[in-house]
Amino acid sequence: MKKKFSKIQIAGFVLLAGGLSVSVAQAEGVNLLGTKEIVVKRAITEDASKCIECHAKKTPGIVEGWKEGKMAHAAVTCYDCHVVDKSSPMASQCEGIRGSKTFISPMVSSKTCSRCHPEEVEQFLKSGHADLSRAAIYDKNKAGGKLVALQIEHEGGAFMGVKEGSATNLASRRSGCQMCHGSEVEVGPDNKPINSSWPAGVGTLYPDGSVGTCTVCHTRHGFHVAEARKPEACASCHLGPDHPDIEIYIESKHGQIFLTQGEEWKWDSAPDTWEPGDYTAPTCAVCHMSGIGELTTTHNINERLKWDLVHKRSELRSGVRGDGEKGDALMRKVCINCHGKTHTEMTMKTLDDAVALYNEYWDRAVIMKKELAEKGLLKQDAWRDGFQELMYFLWHHTGRRARQGAAMNGPDYAHWHGFFQVFQVFKDMQDIHEWRTKNNKIEELSTVMSTGPV
Repeated sequence: MKKKFSKIQIAGFVLLAGGLSVSVAQAEGVNLLGTKEIVVKRAITEDASKCIECHAKKTPGIVEGWKEGKMAHAAVTCYDCHVVDKSSPMASQCEGIRGSKTFISPMVSSKTCSRCHPEEVEQFLKSGHADLSRAAIYDKNKAGGKLVALQIEHEGGAFMGVKEGSATNLASRRSGCQMCHGSEVEVGPDNKPINSSWPAGVGTLYPDGSVGTCTVCHTRHGFHVAEARKPEACASCHLGPDHPDIEIYIESKHGQIFLTQGEEWKWDSAPDTWEPGDYTAPTCAVCHMSGIGELTTTHNINERLKWDLVHKRSELRSGVRGDGEKGDALMRKVCINCHGKTHTEMTMKTLDDAVALYNEYWDRAVIMKKELAEKGLLKQDAWRDGFQELMYFLWHHTGRRARQGAAMNGPDYAHWHGFFQVFQVFKDMQDIHEWRTKNNKIEELSTVMSTGPV
């Protein structure tokens, strides 16, 4: 059953959502039910008004965006989200408040959002969008630090003499990786962010220890729920040769219906009331997050997933990555709102079979690599070694596309950009394995080329 709120709970939420700038008064009288009435007066404090007036002149686009959103209608202002305690490691002062007792931070993390949205943030922090996202590029212990080395040693040009740790060396990480995955924010003497470590993506770690950037999906300063429900919100990160999720979605029948009918859909229904009828096909949010049927809204995008389709071998999700068996059951509850049981079961079976096929390729590739390693027939630099480079493409590009294409009904990505290239890559790996084994040496020059979709 979906969550239902009593009038008292709703009133309590309104009080919480008002933040610092809402003036609240409790009436002396009682209503017909004999309970005290709570009256909310949407008054903006003097300090908050000063922020609005100043920014209306200096950054009018921000204020106009805020005015059009529900935050403004609820009298939640700049002051409520940006003011921090003087002791905060992010506390600074803009020129409009310099010398006053008010301290602000341009950075707003999920910790601030949790003051009004505690349940949503709690769910978010358990998801792959939080710590797990950032770890992919900042965890030096992950996979022996190979991912960090990829960004700095290779993409950053350290191998050709670019100074490691320099702004030039880190340009690839900062312009690409961290904009989706998140960063570890550095601050200067004035507690403002430095070294291009902010703004950053969804898993950002802030100086006060808080994690997460809600505005990646609910873009500032309107924070419209409709934005987060449209597939474009996910498309800014979930695209490209390694995880072309938006391309797969657009190719699918779900995407086709969205493209032809989406402009007529109702996008701004309240959470847990956005149901079939408001839309005629699901978006990313419908399947992975939104309340539908007997399911309530969740900000933990791991909850409805069965397989790990990202890593080198697909396994049932477990631990911090979710519960695969439970996730499978929950996703079926999504599908059943629009599809019959037979259709749903066949679709899920297709994904299971695609995962099994990919795992066969990967397991056999692992055996070949182990044999070459035992004979000393692998280069230390994997990116100069044709076999190891192809093995990366087998997993990170073709293999992901095959699995995710199967998961979201994108046949071109499951086939031509997926398994068609998987078998080609694998056969090339077989030939390299056979040649090295036969000749007991590594070929002098790699002939490997990228396997991105063409």
